[in-house]
Amino acid sequence: MLWLRSVIYYLFLTLIALFIGGIGGAAWGLGFALGATLLSLWFHLYNLGRLHHWLQHPNVDTVPSSFLLWQEVFDKLYDQIRLQKKAKERISSTLERFMSAGEALPDGVIILDEFDRIEWCNPAASQHLGLNPIADVGQQVTHLVRHPQLREYLKTQDFSHPLQLRLNRQQEQLLSIQLVPFDSTRKLLLTRDITSLDRVQTVHRDFVANVSHELRTPLTVVGGFIETMQDLPDMDVNTRNQQLQLMYEQTQRMQRLVEDLLTLSKLESGQQLREEEVDVPQLLQLLLTEAKGLSQGRHTVSIASSARAKLIGNHDELHSAFGNLVSNAIRYTPAGGSISLAWELRNGQGCFCVRDTGIGLAPEHIPRLTERFYRVDRGRSRNTGGTGLGLAIVKHILQRHQAQLAIQSQLGQGSEFAVKFPLQRTLD
Repeated sequence: MLWLRSVIYYLFLTLIALFIGGIGGAAWGLGFALGATLLSLWFHLYNLGRLHHWLQHPNVDTVPSSFLLWQEVFDKLYDQIRLQKKAKERISSTLERFMSAGEALPDGVIILDEFDRIEWCNPAASQHLGLNPIADVGQQVTHLVRHPQLREYLKTQDFSHPLQLRLNRQQEQLLSIQLVPFDSTRKLLLTRDITSLDRVQTVHRDFVANVSHELRTPLTVVGGFIETMQDLPDMDVNTRNQQLQLMYEQTQRMQRLVEDLLTLSKLESGQQLREEEVDVPQLLQLLLTEAKGLSQGRHTVSIASSARAKLIGNHDELHSAFGNLVSNAIRYTPAGGSISLAWELRNGQGCFCVRDTGIGLAPEHIPRLTERFYRVDRGRSRNTGGTGLGLAIVKHILQRHQAQLAIQSQLGQGSEFAVKFPLQRTLD
C-alpha cells in the first residue's frame, strides 16, 4: 500500500541522515534531516494547495496526480467523483424519463406542497385548469382556480373519493379531480376530463327514457283494448274488428321500433364493413318501386337523373339509408305532391338526392334531425308511423361509408336530402 511505502520512504531518509551524521558529523546529519523535512513539508503544502484549487472547480477530468500517499488520495478522490458522476447521470436520466412520462399522460398531474402551492404540472393539467406550467409554479392552486368546491375539497383533505368539478369556459367542461398523498408533505392533484363520458351517460339516460316512452303508448293502447274485449265478451263484430285493427297497428309500430333499435345497435357495434360493388342505377329503380308502393298513388314519384356510376360499399346498408330518406319524403309530403330521386356525379363525387314538395323544415330543426328520437312534430311523426330512429340509422350508415348528409329545406316549400360520397368510393 502507498501509505506503507510512504512510511518506508521517510524511514529511509532518517537512516541516510544518521549515516551521514556518523560519517560527516552531527552537523551534516542535522542539516540533511532539516533539508529533507523542509522538502517534505513543501511537498505536502504543494499538493494540499493543488487539492484546494481543484475543489474550487471540481471535475473528474482534472483530478491532480502525484506520488506516494498523495497519489492514493487523488486516486480515491477520482474514483469517488467518477461514481458520483455516473450516479448523477442515472438520476438525471431517470428524472428526465419521469418528466417525459408525466408530460405524455392524458390525465393532468399537479404536484402540490404542504401549503397547496404548485411545484410542477404537466400539459394536461395546464389545459384542464388553465395553468401556466412555468409562471404559476409557487402559486397556490386555489388562487388560480377559483372554485368553492375545489377550495373545500383541498381543505378537508379527503383522499377517499374524487371531486367532480364543472367549469364554464368557452365550452362546458366536467373534470374529475382527486388528491393522492405521496410523502409526508406533498401530494398529487390528478385531473381527468370526463366531459365526453358525461355526455354519453346523458345520451344513454335520454335514450332509455325515450325508448320507454315510445313503447309505453302502444302497450297502453293494446292493453286497454284487450281489457275492454275481456269485459265485453258480446261486443259487436264491427267494434271488435276496429279494435283488433288498432291493436295490430300498434304492435306493428312496436315491431318497427324494435327492428330499428336492433339495426342501430348493429351499426354501433363497429362490425367491419363488408364492401362490394353497388349498382346504384339498379338500386334507384328498386327504390322507385318501393316508393310507389308506399305512396299508393297519392304522390308523383320519379327519377330525375341517373348517372351510370357505381359505388364501393355495402348494398344492404345503402339500401336501408336511401330507403329511409325516400320513406321520410313520402310521409311528410301531402297528397298531390311530388318526390324525385336522383343519382348524380358532382365534381367526380357520387351524390344521391331525394327532393320533395312537402311541408319543409324550419332552420333550427335541421342540425338535430339525426338525433335519436328527435321529432319536429311528435304527433305527426307517430301518425305517419315513424319511430324517430330513421335518420339516426342513416347517419351511422353514412359514417361507415365516409359520406356526408347535406339538408336544404324551407318551411312549406319542400326539402332536399343529398348524400355525398368521397371520390375513392365512386366508380365511373
